[in-house]
Amino acid sequence: MRESADHSRLRGFLIAGAIGDALGANTENLPMEVVHERHGPEGVTDLPVDARITDDTQMMLFTFEAVIRAHVRERLTGTHELTLVTQNALQRWLHTQKTPWDRARGPLSTLDSPDGWLVTHEDLFRKRAPGLTCTSALQEYARTGELATITKPVNDSKGCGGVMRVAPVALASDDPSTVFALAAANAALTHGHPSGYLSAGVFAVLVHQLLRGNGLLEAVDIAMSPLVRREGHEEVVAGLEHAIELAALGDPSVARVEELGRGGVGDSALAIALYSALVTDDPNEALLVSVNHGGDSDSTASLCGNLVGALHGIDAIRPDWVERVQFRELVDRMVADWEIETGPAAPVAEEWFRRYPPS
Repeated sequence: MRESADHSRLRGFLIAGAIGDALGANTENLPMEVVHERHGPEGVTDLPVDARITDDTQMMLFTFEAVIRAHVRERLTGTHELTLVTQNALQRWLHTQKTPWDRARGPLSTLDSPDGWLVTHEDLFRKRAPGLTCTSALQEYARTGELATITKPVNDSKGCGGVMRVAPVALASDDPSTVFALAAANAALTHGHPSGYLSAGVFAVLVHQLLRGNGLLEAVDIAMSPLVRREGHEEVVAGLEHAIELAALGDPSVARVEELGRGGVGDSALAIALYSALVTDDPNEALLVSVNHGGDSDSTASLCGNLVGALHGIDAIRPDWVERVQFRELVDRMVADWEIETGPAAPVAEEWFRRYPPS
């Protein structure tokens, strides 16, 4: 049985991630001059009225579902297989993005329709600016049935579409090295460059450690151990070190955020999220730091939300944001289901296995 995470931190990293995503959903890749014109001299300071999430949170939810289903599978069969279960979950996400099921499921699936509880939520069937790299990689799997791996990559992309979805992988093991490997393999399903998948490995370990009550710098030290043993780690290490150096200077600014990059690739998205979470003790301020720049603001703020939510817990996040963000109730239901699945009396009824099939 997995070591249980604190309930407030568990809700925190998922819901605050969605909040960050929604904060940046309408300003992604807009120059700050335009952001200031639309939102005033301080930039983004509040959630949009509709507080809608993007593909970042959609994919994170399907990854969380995969973690739950992999746990069910392990409980029933004794085998731990997260990567294939995640691939199947991502194909269900692809179906929500207007791809017919018979073209999304892949040749290894014989299902006439996607299974499980999450995909029954009609509000997920919205195109919220899905990344071309993710969709094309998943379409390739749907065509061939071959999982992309670190040693057999589907492309050479270092985009942030891998790291942005892997926070729930922090729940998949008690061992940080295993979490690193699982998250890197998860990201490699769609992103074949080391900076695309190693940033995901680091990020999942950061969340893993924060959920256990460790501090951010301690979490970085732990994540560095498996990172530096991997080929192609240099960009990710440089980004982490630069983020820590800038955060130590205090006085957060757009200029310092943008010194770390635009967030469109894995290493810079990770660096911006880490910088924002380190530069202030206020998780809500950290979210605003991470969203106010001219780059991939929804992804950097989503990652920052995962970090500060795991670090501070849900009670430290603005209650009005928690209440308003899209899919908050769905996240709460999934958190409750995870705690049931990993609790002392895991369900054995057929209804549960229809809700979370072990595949």
